[in-house]
Amino acid sequence: MSTYIAICAILLVLELLYFKIASHFNIIDKPNQRSSHTRIVLRGGGIIFTIALWLWSVWYGFQYPWLLAGVTLAAGVSFVDDIRSLPDSLRLVVQFASMFLVLYQVVEGGELMANSQWWELIVYGIALIVCVGATNIYNFMDGINGITGGYSLAVLVPLAIENGKLKTESGTGFVDESLLAVIGLSLLVFCFFNFRTKAKCFAGDVGSIGIALILLFCIGKLIVQTGDVTWLLFLLVYGVDGCLTIIHRIQLRENLGEAHRKHTYQLMANELHIPHVVVSCIYMALQLMVSLVAIFVIPDTIAAHWAYLLVAAAILSIAYVVFMKRYYHLHEEYLSSLQTE
Repeated sequence: MSTYIAICAILLVLELLYFKIASHFNIIDKPNQRSSHTRIVLRGGGIIFTIALWLWSVWYGFQYPWLLAGVTLAAGVSFVDDIRSLPDSLRLVVQFASMFLVLYQVVEGGELMANSQWWELIVYGIALIVCVGATNIYNFMDGINGITGGYSLAVLVPLAIENGKLKTESGTGFVDESLLAVIGLSLLVFCFFNFRTKAKCFAGDVGSIGIALILLFCIGKLIVQTGDVTWLLFLLVYGVDGCLTIIHRIQLRENLGEAHRKHTYQLMANELHIPHVVVSCIYMALQLMVSLVAIFVIPDTIAAHWAYLLVAAAILSIAYVVFMKRYYHLHEEYLSSLQTE
């Protein structure tokens, strides 16, 4: 416990030091017509997640070097992008390279290259594409106070529970529990400054991309150990909102690379004027409910997990469609008001 207290204190000091640096170099997020905030806020506070991974690696012996390399590469380029916009093509190449390193760590790459069949390599290629897409959805969902830090905690807690459950049953968890603890502490430090009505900082791409890679690594390790891909349901709420919003924007023939305010959480915060922290809590509660039911209620078989995943995804999808049919007209009115100004 004393170790974790010391690490938490170090993370808090480093986050405050970053605020000094960000303020000095004017690393800020200025609100615009697509923003859900109205005041200038420091950007890049989510760098603490990558710092926490480095701190854990130094403290506990560099157990996952490829993960560290992948997260550092993606976070470094994302941090530069937070300061000065980079070409989309460059960011995409870096994301694929970073995710390759993370997946290399997940499947213990040396054995992969030596022993895999050709069809297994195709599966890993598909996994790479899916994970890059998931990383970008995680980034898209970072738009209001508290949602990235809060939702990430809602993913991390079930991961820690399942890790402890597996360790009790088989003697081996899917990941070192100290990693989950240290990343959890970094999320708590970040939430202290972000999960509030007037946020001190935003995560920035460096934060949302960094924590997405770390969580995908943990989920990937769980999938590899159990042989059950349905553990992706730990990201189901984001997945449904993100994927259906992309489909909606494709139907509207919009440029997917442009900023927008069409996610459910954005309509809740902007058009319905629900406080940011309340919206973030709703997303946290939904994801926790989905995950904890899977762990404690659903029978521990792959068939049962698949049935639950499909039912949960269907319910969330129906809720999304109903919500949009009821409230999307408010966003259209907002867009019309911009055109008349």
